[in-house]
Order: sequence, then structure tokens, then C-alpha cells
Amino acid sequence: MTESPTKSPKAQETHESLRKAVQDALARKRMLGQYSVQWRANRVVLEGGDAPATMSNEVGAV
Repeated sequence: MTESPTKSPKAQETHESLRKAVQDALARKRMLGQYSVQWRANRVVLEGGDAPATMSNEVGAV
């Protein structure tokens, strides 16, 4: 992801805070052995050792 040179200092600070929060959450999930759901290359990616082999299309499915 590239940074836009037109972002205000407040927007840059907010963006960086959000990036760090996500990085911390993903690191915590890895430490706990939990999988994560991410959006990459226009598709959903399940990442981690305990990730389901397939995803259900049902809303609220576990």
C-alpha cells in the first residue's frame, strides 16, 4: 500500500495507528494459534493452522 502525499498529518497519524493495531491483533492471533480472515487480491483469505478448509456462505455460520 502506498502513502498518498496529500494526506494531512492527522490522517497519516490515524492511518499509522490503525496499521499498528491490525499488526498487533494479527500477531496476537498467531501467538494464540488462532486463524485470521483477511482480504487480499480481491478475495477472502483464511490464514493460520486452525483455519477451516472451506468457508460457509451462510451468514452467522460457525
